[in-house]
Amino acid sequence: MFATPYALAALLPFDDPGISSNTSGLPGLAQLREIVGALLTFGLVACVAALVVSSVVWGFGSNSGNPHLAGRGKTGVVVAAGAALLIGAANAIVTFFSNTGSLV
Repeated sequence: MFATPYALAALLPFDDPGISSNTSGLPGLAQLREIVGALLTFGLVACVAALVVSSVVWGFGSNSGNPHLAGRGKTGVVVAAGAALLIGAANAIVTFFSNTGSLV
């Protein structure tokens, strides 16, 4: 009843052009990888700083009886943790979608 992606791809009238990613054809690719790696590191360090600041805000808000400040601190903790999760998983996410896209 349901067709697999391979069966659907076989029904398409297009042929595979035979083009794949080339890791050595672009000058400066090694430097670009270093820059992106540095951006990943910078992003993770910023997430740690945001997590610390948000935790402090949450603590001050809770101890001073200020629910708005405590709520903003909680939100900051969740956002910083989510951002760190996405930054850490960036390679896996891009690889997954690249591999999935190549099946279409």
